[in-house]
Amino acid sequence: MEKKKVLEVKDLSVGFVSHGKKMHVIRDISLDVYEGETLAIVGESGSGKSVFTKTFTGMLDANGFISSGSIMFDGMDLTQFKDPKQWLGIRGKRIATIFQDPMTSLNPLFSIGYQISEVLRLHHGLSKEEAKEEAINLLRKVRIPEPEKRYNDYPFQYSGGMRQRVVIAIALACRPEILICDEPTTALDVTVQAQILSLIKELQEEYKWTTIFITHDLGVVANVADRVAVMYGGQIVEYGTVEDIFYRSAHPYTWALLASLPQLGSKDEPLSYIPGNPPVFTSEIIGDAFAIRNKYAMRIDFLMDPPMFKISETHSAKTWLLDPRAPKIEKPALIQNLSKKIEEVSNELMKEIEIGGDKNE
Repeated sequence: MEKKKVLEVKDLSVGFVSHGKKMHVIRDISLDVYEGETLAIVGESGSGKSVFTKTFTGMLDANGFISSGSIMFDGMDLTQFKDPKQWLGIRGKRIATIFQDPMTSLNPLFSIGYQISEVLRLHHGLSKEEAKEEAINLLRKVRIPEPEKRYNDYPFQYSGGMRQRVVIAIALACRPEILICDEPTTALDVTVQAQILSLIKELQEEYKWTTIFITHDLGVVANVADRVAVMYGGQIVEYGTVEDIFYRSAHPYTWALLASLPQLGSKDEPLSYIPGNPPVFTSEIIGDAFAIRNKYAMRIDFLMDPPMFKISETHSAKTWLLDPRAPKIEKPALIQNLSKKIEEVSNELMKEIEIGGDKNE
């Protein structure tokens, strides 16, 4: 049975005005998001991941603008929303976001319980007493110990991992159809990170929301995602199932990201890294944005932007290496036989979850 599309992005381009000049940072992205899935959007800082997903909730900075394309959600084109009031029924209520730093979402002047309760009262019309009871239930749901006592605590009294759990509780209070997780575990240590990922996955299964997970860490993706979109230079350069991306990847940038995973490193060898820097958008990008950092680049990469080549029904990549006229290239040795390596990494992560429990909270 074919899954229902909950979000349909077509030819989306986004720019910013800086010092009187226009910079285009999202360039002709098309992407479908399906009901109940976890879609991971992966790429280095500066690749455009957060800017792209901010368009789903109308949260672009004041100097940002959508120059072309559409974002269809429940029969509405979100790119046509001009009045902030139009977003009231979407942002938080139907499409919610968990940010990297929970303190950007929590007001330090109000108690944790008050902040959750206000969301419940605003979106669901609960009384003060009903909202408090439900807020305590939500704190319990995200495994805050002694939620009745912690209800009146302030954000500074919680650890980083516990604050992130509170933000998840606020998202739960909204009962969204889509939850955007923007690097939600980056600032946490590995054990707490594993616990938060496990919690998000468990709650998704219970509440049946769709998750869009933004990260620069492909190691995280292996444990949470159904499909993956790899972003570079404001474009999606490869997308497919997790198995497609990890075991059948075709874009040199995806290869470089996989080879850079510290979990796959060896004590006897230096860590792999991607030389150079991501592109800047102050001038027009000609050709493949990754060409200057790509050791497999051909002359055409510096002249023409490659099309998106379809590899299978689930897998596509935007690289001239897939053109029938291109030379055949072997993947880097480091990312061959990834199946066994990923299994070992996943087993270690599960051990961290089981051993760590909540001791770091």
